[in-house]
Amino acid sequence: MILALVLVSSCSNSGDAKIINLDFWAFGAEGNSVRQFVAGFEAENPGVHVVVQNIPWTAAHEKLLTAYAGNSLPDICQLGNTWIPEFVVLNALEALDNSVDSSNMISSDSYFPGIWETNRIEEKLYGIPWYVDTRVLFYRRDLLDKIGWEKPPQTWEDMLEISRLLVKDGHSKYGIFLPLNEWVVPIFLGMQQGSEILKERASYGTFSGAEFLRGLEIYDRFFQEGLAPKGMTEVNNVYQGFQENTFAMYISGPWNIGEMTLRLPTQMQDDWDTAPLPAIRVEDYPGLSLAGGSSLVVFRSSKHKDLAWDWIEYLSQPDVQSEFYAQTGDLPARVESWTSLELSGKRPTAAFFHQLESVKKTPQVPEWEQIAMKLQQYLEYVVFGQWTSKEAMELLDQDVNKILEKRRWLLSRD
Repeated sequence: MILALVLVSSCSNSGDAKIINLDFWAFGAEGNSVRQFVAGFEAENPGVHVVVQNIPWTAAHEKLLTAYAGNSLPDICQLGNTWIPEFVVLNALEALDNSVDSSNMISSDSYFPGIWETNRIEEKLYGIPWYVDTRVLFYRRDLLDKIGWEKPPQTWEDMLEISRLLVKDGHSKYGIFLPLNEWVVPIFLGMQQGSEILKERASYGTFSGAEFLRGLEIYDRFFQEGLAPKGMTEVNNVYQGFQENTFAMYISGPWNIGEMTLRLPTQMQDDWDTAPLPAIRVEDYPGLSLAGGSSLVVFRSSKHKDLAWDWIEYLSQPDVQSEFYAQTGDLPARVESWTSLELSGKRPTAAFFHQLESVKKTPQVPEWEQIAMKLQQYLEYVVFGQWTSKEAMELLDQDVNKILEKRRWLLSRD
């Protein structure tokens, strides 16, 4: 299927045979782990060599922008799904709809709908989910047992009441740890209340709207009732704080499955568990969380787009996805792999499976990271009482509207 390729610049000679080099950039631990899958792909595709470049996550974004400016992007790349809008605006990514339509391996039916949608921008698909993540509740089951709470909270009122009982009876210093340097919790609380976060084709902020303010009020109550620590220095080490009853609940992602298993004592391993996020109303449980993870994208500048798609299909095979999970602990994007690995029915991954069926993407604008950092800044003003929630969010909206000024200008030209 592949050898009819036109051999162009990224080819090399090996004896009498010409080798096609397919450049693939991957980040962090995934960049190391994916190398072991190269041999299998190359065996199926003689004459093709996948050149994996592993880039630290901390340098990845700058490296990609530099490569874009220098016209030296790779053929294919791993991309965090919140970065996809930025590279779509740069017109750097190849739309993949036609490839999916003609594929026997990849179909939207095999993926979590909320995750799949993070790759779709204005009706076009630009990435295929490689691995997924979202946020769930990590909690101390043994401490909840002590206050007679036999199951994790299903509503935010449950969460508040559990926190009050834990603190009142001295089972933990705080009920929950909500780091002030993270913006995620107020965002999904706002979404659970119906906030669209950004309005009018994502060109204006709506943080001061009634829906977002209702979510922010819930968030702030944990701090104002003394159920969550305000000072970051009170929890220097999350795992130590979780172990020593500084707090009993923490909202985090799948990377902490391995960390909790590794860092907590063996005798504590049955004392903690995970659960989907609480909802505003019990009938809506589980509540919305955010859709995260990494996708595989093909750059428009690639001269080997068909090969790049074949590499995506190879990495998307359920058995390859299962093996990748075994090597990295990254949650597989293919639902079939969850079934074959029995991840959907056992702790602590079952909570993620259920949560992934109830996730929503953040606004798909290139400015999102900048907006999220602004929100984080204003959260401190609210928690420490410098401004009321409404005052702070009105000021945030002013900042956000300035950030989105260029977007409004671009939209006005459509």
